[in-house]
Amino acid sequence: MGVVAVLGAGKIGEALLAGLLASGRTADELVFTERHPERAAELTARLGVAGVDVADAAARAEVLVVAVKPQDIAPVLAELAPVLRPGTLVVTLCAGLPIALFEGALPEGTPVVRVMPNTPMLVGEAMSAMSPGTHATAEQLATVEKMLAAVGRVVQVPEAQQDAVTALSGSGPAYFFFLVEAMIDAGILLGLPRTVVAELIVQSAYGAASMLRESADPLVRVAESVGYESEAAFSRAFRKKFGQAPAAWRRGDGHA
Repeated sequence: MGVVAVLGAGKIGEALLAGLLASGRTADELVFTERHPERAAELTARLGVAGVDVADAAARAEVLVVAVKPQDIAPVLAELAPVLRPGTLVVTLCAGLPIALFEGALPEGTPVVRVMPNTPMLVGEAMSAMSPGTHATAEQLATVEKMLAAVGRVVQVPEAQQDAVTALSGSGPAYFFFLVEAMIDAGILLGLPRTVVAELIVQSAYGAASMLRESADPLVRVAESVGYESEAAFSRAFRKKFGQAPAAWRRGDGHA
C-alpha cells in the first residue's frame, strides 16, 4: 500500500489514521494535513504521525485520502492538482461529491475511488461502500478495501447507488440513535432511572445487532425468536398504526 496521506484530520480522518495504526501500519507510513496548527500538533503528539502540507503529502503518498468537508473541496483540489504524482491513488471520503468532480480537477488518468463511510468508524466499526472511478484498477480497489477493513466492513457498489448508500448506512447510525433515545425516554416515563434504562437499551441494541450479524435466519425469524411477548407487543402496535399485521407475519413465510 505504501505511504497513506490523509488530507483533513477531522474526526473521520483521525479515526482512519488510528485504525491503520491499530492494524499494524507504522507511524512513518502515514502522514496527514490539517489547516489548524494546534490540532495538527495534538494529533502528532497522540498518534505519532507527522502533519505535513499538501505538497509534501502528495510527494510522499501512494494513497491519498481526501477527508475534508465537501464545502472545502475546491481549494483543496486546486492546491493538490499541480503537485499530485502520476499514478497516485486518490480516495475520496467526501459525502455527496461525485467521482467526476475529482477526475475533472486532477491530472488526466488519476485513479479515484469514492467511499461513503459512516460515523462508527470512530470506534472501528464503520460500514463503508466504495465505487471505482474510470481509471481505478482491481488492484487499487483491493488496496482501498484492505485500508477500510482496518476500521470496519466494506462493500463495493456502482457509483449510481452511492446516494442510496448515503441514505441507508451513511445516515443509518443516526436513525438508530434516535430509536434508542426514544426507548430511553419511554423507560424514564415508566419510572426507571436514566442510568438503568440507558444500560438496558444500549446493551439490548448491541446484543440485537450481534444476533443479526451472526444469524443466517431471515430478519423476521430473528425478531420472532426473542419471544411471544415481544412479537405480540409489536404486532399490536403495528395493527394500531396500520390496521393489519406485518405482511411477513400474515403470509407466515418469514420474508418481508
